[in-house]
Amino acid sequence: MRIVRLSPAVVQNGEEEVDLSKLDYLIGKYKGQKGNMIPLLQGTQQIYGYLPREAFMKISHETGLDLSDMYGVATFYAQFRLKPVGKHIIKVCHGTACHVQNANTITDSLQESLKIKDGETAEDGLFTLESVACLGCCSLAPVMMIGEQTYGKLTGSEAVKIVKNIRLEEVKKSN
Repeated sequence: MRIVRLSPAVVQNGEEEVDLSKLDYLIGKYKGQKGNMIPLLQGTQQIYGYLPREAFMKISHETGLDLSDMYGVATFYAQFRLKPVGKHIIKVCHGTACHVQNANTITDSLQESLKIKDGETAEDGLFTLESVACLGCCSLAPVMMIGEQTYGKLTGSEAVKIVKNIRLEEVKKSN
């Protein structure tokens, strides 16, 4: 499933303004169907890139799904996000093979370079850093993925260089 990220409109208190009308089709499609909670949450995340608080409220109000049940599902499954994420998600593998090959150095270097902790998004909104259990590329350990691109046999400095190059490309696109 491909997630299309929307440019958020920021209101005065620093919170994002969410256009809830974008949920109307999705709610109409799944309302009243048995087992509709996960498809509704997945669809909502596909629309916004994460699950906004206001969307939970609208879905609950219009479908009768219990707010606490939806929140429980959204916090149980790793696929769901409750906060906006960066344009590029950096996944650093910390499976056994990558751990043995010093994946912690990659994560530490990226945290220092991006000035964020694991699970956070850089201030410019370009990158979100995530440690993951396994990316299934053990022969390339240590590994990170950015979007669909896999980078293997990395050092911390190589990982930082890759991220800097992506940032430069983003700057070029915006000019």
